[in-house]
Amino acid sequence: MILGIGSDLIDITRIERTIARYGERFLNRVFTDIERAKSERRANRIASYAKRYAAKEACSKALGTGFRSGVYWRDLGVVNLASGRPSMVLTGGALRRLQAMTPPGMTARIDLSLTDEPPLAQAVVVITAVPGPVA
Repeated sequence: MILGIGSDLIDITRIERTIARYGERFLNRVFTDIERAKSERRANRIASYAKRYAAKEACSKALGTGFRSGVYWRDLGVVNLASGRPSMVLTGGALRRLQAMTPPGMTARIDLSLTDEPPLAQAVVVITAVPGPVA
């Protein structure tokens, strides 16, 4: 059962200009330590940050809240599973919202697709409920 769908498209140069202007203040406010470490290792670090930014926007839309109702940027973290597949880890208000929207007896699953074709980066998030114990 689909609980939420979100997508976001962003101009990579917008993130580049924001990082150039605000630097560490922006990076610390928006990205988790894991996201920062991963992006900093990339050859095209700005595109990596842009995809993660788009993923956070898409996930907040899939949750149905956007960045309000206690959902903050760092509550949404992009991680890679052992297979390399990107996914999201939610904490704080985002996790509480996910738990509230997940039916009893079900487990929420977050699927994430990321892509970039400069000057654009895109993310699509689908949150589904699957049978199983609530995490």
